[in-house]
Amino acid sequence: MTHDIHEGKIEPPMNQPAPVGSRTDRRTDLVWDGMIPGKIQSDNTVHIARHRTGGQSASPGLVVLRPEVHEPREGIGHLLFQAKHFLIGAPLATAAAPHERLNKVKALAIFSSDALSSVAYAIEEIMKVLILAGLGALSLTLPIAMSIALLLAIVATSYRQTIAAYPSGGGSYVVSSANLGTIPGLIAGASLMIGYVLTVAVSVAAGVDAITSAFPVLSPYHVTMAVVATVLLTIGNLRGLRESGTIFAIPTYVFIAAMYGLIVYGIAELVFGGITYVATAPPHAGSQTLGLFLILTAFAQGCSAMTGTEAISNGVPVFKEPSAHNAQATLFWMAFVLGTLFLGVSVLGSALHIVPNQTETVISQITHAVVGGGPYYYLIQFSTSLILLLAANTSFNGFPLLVSILARDGYMPHQFSFRGDRLAYSNGIMALAAVAILLLIAFGGSVDRLIGLYAIGVFATFTLSQAGMVRHWFRLKGGNWRRSAAVNATGATVTAVVTLVIAWTKFHEGAWIVVVVTPIIVAGCLLIKRHYQLVAKATAPETPLDPTQIRLRMIVPIGSLNLPVQQALALARAISPNVTGVHVTDDIEEAGEIQRQWEERAEGSGQLVIIESPYRSLVGPLLAYLDTVRA
Repeated sequence: MTHDIHEGKIEPPMNQPAPVGSRTDRRTDLVWDGMIPGKIQSDNTVHIARHRTGGQSASPGLVVLRPEVHEPREGIGHLLFQAKHFLIGAPLATAAAPHERLNKVKALAIFSSDALSSVAYAIEEIMKVLILAGLGALSLTLPIAMSIALLLAIVATSYRQTIAAYPSGGGSYVVSSANLGTIPGLIAGASLMIGYVLTVAVSVAAGVDAITSAFPVLSPYHVTMAVVATVLLTIGNLRGLRESGTIFAIPTYVFIAAMYGLIVYGIAELVFGGITYVATAPPHAGSQTLGLFLILTAFAQGCSAMTGTEAISNGVPVFKEPSAHNAQATLFWMAFVLGTLFLGVSVLGSALHIVPNQTETVISQITHAVVGGGPYYYLIQFSTSLILLLAANTSFNGFPLLVSILARDGYMPHQFSFRGDRLAYSNGIMALAAVAILLLIAFGGSVDRLIGLYAIGVFATFTLSQAGMVRHWFRLKGGNWRRSAAVNATGATVTAVVTLVIAWTKFHEGAWIVVVVTPIIVAGCLLIKRHYQLVAKATAPETPLDPTQIRLRMIVPIGSLNLPVQQALALARAISPNVTGVHVTDDIEEAGEIQRQWEERAEGSGQLVIIESPYRSLVGPLLAYLDTVRA
């Protein structure tokens, strides 16, 4: 008997019939391992085959599936799989997860894009409020920007301590839950989720604004462009952390370099008197009185520059080892770059006497004043629009991680804790995109209308996180705990004041929606937790899980004591000494004979139960007896 070797695998002999169930020649999904001698005289050999798409034994008791086992072979399923493969790439094994972690260069691009993007609109939001009191009020732009930069330094320092204390990630939710309790933790988690959703909506809307500033003819398609941009970002993030970091890193660093070049060149031109720019005041300038409320409103609007600061503390596990150290270093550079760019744009905007208007963004006006309308202007506008769009990328990494932690704790559906083909939390990514698209459509893609909802949730999260860290230090009292507690207490106090200011000044602009939605989300999380608790209770095992606590009682239905029944009784006695024979009869006199035989052959073990069934039913009486039995 011979066998064939085909492509390195043993194939069935050509002169032998194909295995049962195969095609006319041989099944292409079988791997023929070889032949062994047959034990029956008519079988000279036995052919051994296994599924090509099955598993391969990695160790005793462990089988690892091959990648192709997940792929549909034909039909619409195969076409959909190929389309998915084309869009997001081939599936990654779980073992590849450590290689998907981010280094500091890619992590800065992903996690700082939200914070850095605020450079493009935070100053403009301050100016839009101050201009209501007249052109002279714009002189307060730089002092307010400096106050926000100081607040940024305090919050960043506080979050560096959070990373060191809670390197497993989760940020404000984990810190608040561990130190302040379940409800504060869920409030922090809900506020973060709202902030992430609004980050996507605001960033995409602002990015489209930058494009329409350079190309006004595209303005009628503002909402459509925003939705398409969100879909493209979703696809990019479904491809996985490392690949999305590679895709999005270049635009981020181009924006940073372009903005630093603009600021340095602009300040140099201001020093040497080479810039002249005349702005036009909008019609509503000077319509209000400059007072405390207006100044606080401008400050609250400018605090949108700090959104995204907490993202790194939420995503510590996605950094390469040592993850906590790398996250702290990335947070420092993010705060430094954000602070210097924010102050640089503020200096240029104030020195050039830029006036916000409805047709051109402040960044566009500054760039026009400094470099004119040449290639560098379009580089700034293009990189600004990209960083604004990519700012949503911070949320696409932070939101799925957060909801996966909530799902792990039972406060969100467990499906959010599952990783997709590319090791990303795909369900969280798609849920975030869906809600953000709904917001963009509902608010017409307007940054001014969305920004009112934006900062209150973020600063509530800051406050809860820092207050939780104060409690953390007082509980542990490690080295330098008083200094650490003082830093976090300062951060908690300042951010609490800012939260109240934002709630007061922006309540009528949409902040009330966040105030209403947050407790609804918290209640939803508690209901989900309650559901899982009820499911766990309902599925609790009636049989003890400890083998030593299990007492077996063998029940054998008996019609007569023939040989098969005696064999069944012998097997039952081998399993447990507690054996009961059950005989169901409609004739008690006949049952007496069964009882006599049992007493003769039972050898003193077990008992016989006779159930009279006057209506000749067998199953019903037997089941009724089983319901009454207790081992």
